[in-house]
Amino acid sequence: MRLRLREFRPRTGPHEYRIIQPRHTLRHTSLRAPDPVGMLLGDHDGLDRLAALFAFAARSPHTIVHVPLRDGVPPDEGVGEPVDLLLVHESLGLRPSRWPDLRRRLRQGTPLTVRTDEARTARDAAAWTERRDRADFRGDLRHATHARTFFLFGHRHVFAGTATRFADAAGRGPYQKRVGEGRMAYLGSFLPLVDAPGGGHPAEVMVCFKARPPYAHFRPPGAPASRPRRPAAAS
Repeated sequence: MRLRLREFRPRTGPHEYRIIQPRHTLRHTSLRAPDPVGMLLGDHDGLDRLAALFAFAARSPHTIVHVPLRDGVPPDEGVGEPVDLLLVHESLGLRPSRWPDLRRRLRQGTPLTVRTDEARTARDAAAWTERRDRADFRGDLRHATHARTFFLFGHRHVFAGTATRFADAAGRGPYQKRVGEGRMAYLGSFLPLVDAPGGGHPAEVMVCFKARPPYAHFRPPGAPASRPRRPAAAS
């Protein structure tokens, strides 16, 4: 998939960061942070582009991926304040408290176009699935919520695994029952999130599909743009 992005190079002290954003807002996609359960609600385009952004993050360990999901159409489903999404490799060591200062410096981005490699993403995701069966596995997504932003900290394989889940959700969502009537469809969850110490309900972000209005014109991907005419009645 081809991604149209904006690239930023903000500097704080001696450190320069590479941050990318989608060039165009994911207008019909929103995110509620888990407390302990959150929800990501998106249409086909939003879920598909999120899959590509996770795939890009998987192969870009020195890049921060910022998805400003608060800029879209306000969601009419879910509970809690909408938040942005930030994908960060653990090796960067970024603390959430540093993000507001970096975000203020995202002023003039440089246009950037990249292509994702779906086959490579699928291989990385399969490697992650294989590693999860080991007793010493420590690869789930760490998360935090700060400054109206939901942070996901991971590595190549776990981001690739999440990318394949979003790609699957984008493919299945438009074919769920009654989505053409504006109904929301639950499609699963993010890959497992690391739970906070102390027990309680596990942290979870549900992934749901909702078609963009007007629903009377909704067609699943690949369907013809107009309905075929009915044959004339026999005389």
